[in-house]
Amino acid sequence: MTKTELVEFMASKAEMSKAAAARALDAFVEGVTKGLVKEGKVSLVGFMTLEKKKRAARTARNPQTGATVKIPARNAVSVKVGSKLKEAVR
Repeated sequence: MTKTELVEFMASKAEMSKAAAARALDAFVEGVTKGLVKEGKVSLVGFMTLEKKKRAARTARNPQTGATVKIPARNAVSVKVGSKLKEAVR
């Protein structure tokens, strides 16, 4: 499902305009992003939990050249699927 398809679904389900649904979706994405940056975790009970985790620096190998590459430490997002979403997808 693309963003456009999701906006169309939200608009029809909530009986609102596509423009209003697009603004709502953009606000949701912005809220989740700010929650991860500020607090490191966003939990939507039954749906999913997103958590910011620190990944340590490591060395890897380029499979094409065989050269060793250093990968710096970084933050990554971990996703845990909630029970309601898990059951719906089965």
